[in-house]
Amino acid sequence: MKRIVVLISGQGSNLKALIEACHQKKLSAEISAVVSNNTSAYGLKYAINMNINIHTINKTQFTGSEEFDRALIAVIDYYKPDVVVLAGYMLILSNEFVTHYFGRLLNIHPSLLPLYPGLHTHRNALQNGDLIHGTSVHFVTDQLDSGPLILQAKVPIFSNDNEITLAHRVKNKEHIIYPIVIGWVLSGRVILSDNAVWLDGIKLPPEGYCIDI
Repeated sequence: MKRIVVLISGQGSNLKALIEACHQKKLSAEISAVVSNNTSAYGLKYAINMNINIHTINKTQFTGSEEFDRALIAVIDYYKPDVVVLAGYMLILSNEFVTHYFGRLLNIHPSLLPLYPGLHTHRNALQNGDLIHGTSVHFVTDQLDSGPLILQAKVPIFSNDNEITLAHRVKNKEHIIYPIVIGWVLSGRVILSDNAVWLDGIKLPPEGYCIDI
């Protein structure tokens, strides 16, 4: 059975979706552990309820980011994961960490990258009058939200949308596409090579594989 370690910082809605995907056999894998930098992360409750191992590591207990990330690596490597999944993990990772898990470190971001890296993506899309928004799954590199794209899903923006309604629509897409991509990576259908993503032996375009509205 393939093994997944999930990193979270907050609510854990994508974690919950991944747990359900594993439980329903939509994802042929097990979540071996959930790790958080936030002891109050609500997502930890999902893991506890499903008897998944949890770990919390407080960054303030370390002298710097690199020391913190080395401790994080030690916890993750104990479980020998086939893939490490960021699901609302809000800390920037060190180059050492990213290199250690190169090609098996995934993130999901609530925008159609390269649009709107960082925070407040829904607000930015609304303020700019965009008609289309969405979410992106990508391999993680040492550049924030800039790793090679694997899969994007689009959603419409309606005239009466606000940040809450738009975020809800995007989250629904996230919960669908993240298990799909993780399954692709675990099965070897998707690989990262020469700073490009390959799906079933075919090099994907810079925007990755896209799902229409």
